[in-house]
Amino acid sequence: MRAKRRIIVFLAAGLLTAGCLTGCGESSGEPDDYVTNDGYESSVPADTVQTETDTSKSIRREDMKVGVLYISDPSEGSGYSYTHDLGILGMQSNLGLSDDQIERKIVDDSDTKGTEAAIEECISDGCKMIFSTSWGYMKTTAKMAEKYPDVYFSHGTGNMSNGTNFNNYFGRIYQPRYLSGIVAGMNTTSNKIGYVAAMDTSSSEVTGGIDAFAIGVASVNPDAKIYVKVTNSWYDPKKEKEAAKTLLDMGCDVMAQHCDTPYPMTLAQEYGVYGIGYNSDMSKEVPEACLCSVIWNWSAYYTAAVDSVMGGTWDGSNYYGGMKEGLVGITELASFCAEGTQEKVTEETEAILNGSSNVFDGELKTNTGEVIGNAGATLDDAAITGKIDWYYENVVVVE
Repeated sequence: MRAKRRIIVFLAAGLLTAGCLTGCGESSGEPDDYVTNDGYESSVPADTVQTETDTSKSIRREDMKVGVLYISDPSEGSGYSYTHDLGILGMQSNLGLSDDQIERKIVDDSDTKGTEAAIEECISDGCKMIFSTSWGYMKTTAKMAEKYPDVYFSHGTGNMSNGTNFNNYFGRIYQPRYLSGIVAGMNTTSNKIGYVAAMDTSSSEVTGGIDAFAIGVASVNPDAKIYVKVTNSWYDPKKEKEAAKTLLDMGCDVMAQHCDTPYPMTLAQEYGVYGIGYNSDMSKEVPEACLCSVIWNWSAYYTAAVDSVMGGTWDGSNYYGGMKEGLVGITELASFCAEGTQEKVTEETEAILNGSSNVFDGELKTNTGEVIGNAGATLDDAAITGKIDWYYENVVVVE
């Protein structure tokens, strides 16, 4: 593992109390060289005694051990696994856990047997709670939760849970995606914006992010198009690099992404154009190209979840936080952004935080001519997380 970083935990007052699993303060959108929130106080007394090993009793701090499954080595790059590990490090610091109380496993999320073996190893090593961070782990995690009812399982990005020892967690990443679309729309001169996507319209997570980005672009630049190249993999460095090169060779002068590696950003800098980073602040890799990054602050959830398990207040509920809860955000804009970009982003950020904008508002036209939604209404969470199988009108899929 790469050396521990200073972790910033963006917390609102009283945010991470045990049982706070339905939303948690506003993210300031700072980059990923985070600092520890030394003021955080766990709700778990140091001398708490576990009387039984079931999912309704507390666990002593010194007896707590957490397992985490990653699809790639967090020490490589600035992407998905790297950002999740920042959240785990933040949780560890906030709750005062030692290094040997965290167990990391790197396993392909399409490898069912490998995933099962990794979870078995975590449990054999004494893990009381296991986070599986990628979509493909979901069904195996559900199976293992049934097999081990006294262990807590929490799955990222999925839609399965049992309401007891197995939940899912994700966030309103579409909110900062929309804001980053505004940035892209105001900083393209070719009106060609590239987007490397892990999955096609079968994934509402990916497609919803693309659409939110596209809505943001259209709100400031109706002439721009978003060219999407799909890799059909959550983590494939070769395909991600090839997809980015294809889009750049088409003349895209702003690159965005929903993929694990920073190749769309590093290639953008090589081509002398702009990029919108994802997962963590990618300006450290591409300071001359990165307009901003859409980032996750997973420590907001990981701290709350582990704290609730130690405190005996875990209730098995699912978690879906956003900018208001401090889970997602957008970094500070680069100094070379076009004039007026910051003002527009600030205006729209306030609208999201005060509830006057939900991004997917009103009638939304697709790129096939259909109309989604209704005037005066907004898509609900269920639709946004599981039913977006369409592209917004300014999206073009590149085969």
